[in-house]
Amino acid sequence: MQIKILCKMTKAISGFSKLTKEEKINWIASNHFSNATEATQIIKKYWNSDTELQKLHDEFIENTITNFYLPLGVAPNFTINDKSYTIPFVVEESSVVAAASKSAKFWDSRGGFKATVLNTEKIGQVHFIYKGDKQKLTTFFATIQPKFFTETESITKNMQKRGGGILDIVLKDKTAELDNYYQLHATFETKDSMGANFINSCLEQFAKTLKEEAQHFDSFTSEEKNITVVMSILSNYVPNCVVRAEVSCKVSDLAEKHIDNPEEFAEKFVQAVRIAEIEPYRAVTHNKGIMNGIDAVVLATGNDFRAVEAGIHAYASRNGQYSSLSHAKIENGIFTFWMDIPLALGTVGGLTSLHPMVKIALEMLGKPSAQELMQVVAVAGLAQNFAALRSLTTTGIQQGHMKMHLMNILNQFQANDDERKKVVKYFEKNTVTHSAVVDYLAEIRK
Repeated sequence: MQIKILCKMTKAISGFSKLTKEEKINWIASNHFSNATEATQIIKKYWNSDTELQKLHDEFIENTITNFYLPLGVAPNFTINDKSYTIPFVVEESSVVAAASKSAKFWDSRGGFKATVLNTEKIGQVHFIYKGDKQKLTTFFATIQPKFFTETESITKNMQKRGGGILDIVLKDKTAELDNYYQLHATFETKDSMGANFINSCLEQFAKTLKEEAQHFDSFTSEEKNITVVMSILSNYVPNCVVRAEVSCKVSDLAEKHIDNPEEFAEKFVQAVRIAEIEPYRAVTHNKGIMNGIDAVVLATGNDFRAVEAGIHAYASRNGQYSSLSHAKIENGIFTFWMDIPLALGTVGGLTSLHPMVKIALEMLGKPSAQELMQVVAVAGLAQNFAALRSLTTTGIQQGHMKMHLMNILNQFQANDDERKKVVKYFEKNTVTHSAVVDYLAEIRK
């Protein structure tokens, strides 16, 4: 079914958020679609028949009108640290789940994946402007630093019971980059929660303490007492919340159907990774493939994939040039492929306790801790990368991808069961392209 979008100027609407869901839909349909009735029908078709469940989804965000479906697929046969997993993937791109599953099966017979959490430190900052003597500010900070801990005790007590809390708070002088700019740079441990609300609550209290205590610091002039807090916010860049995922085996053990010369394959694979390490144009696509796996599992488990993406790409640029997240080597006849990646994830709080499918995904994974989930997500990314590089350095990426894409093309042209069988059989021995599929469909429909 196709909907024509109505290109016309619409007047600004006030109080839209106060309209009922029906009223919102009616306004959108009448103002933006040539066939308002058809648009409304499609929007409502995606409502859940369970009214309580639909109400839950409606309240996740603002101005909700319907649900937007993405497929939930699974990739079985993953062995991580000698434990078996079936990993849930929420993704719209064909071949992603197939590629992950293929990598899982490949490495299952070669020792599986290893994953290690290297650190779990998270960061938040109070950004402020101070116009005055730097030494006085340093003395002031040293004097009041304990108060940052004591005055957030009501916020941190529950987190401390779980083994988390505020790790450290330091004063950073950033005046070389921006006049009069300083930071309170704080590090946190948030255990199984992602911790955004916890961190931000602590930071806002730090800012309040900073401003109030400045008013009572006798060494400050009246201008120096007038500290301006610009903002208090966590950082999604978490270079010290890192997990390593890796695989390794004898080079000779890499042999399989499409790898009849494992030594040549291993050398070519390492070269492909090295190219992504030094060439940003390649690195971006290389890392995008990694994120195919990471984002899909992050979404399935109710975590913030935008924060994960931002932090990971910043990490890929930490040495001054955007580079590959993964690395490979051959030493003493052993092939090793690994990746260190920053991941701030949670398994409690947020959608993890609300979204029914997130609960299903986490249970499928064995109700992991945040650290275990970090390991699973990193492995999903490495598995995707291995699958892509194996295809690129052997048969080429398009052969497998376009065969998976074939179903999308057939759906687009509403092929019936008989047509599907004929098309699939024909392209078992012919190259799949969009135009070739369209031409063959037209031929069998004559």
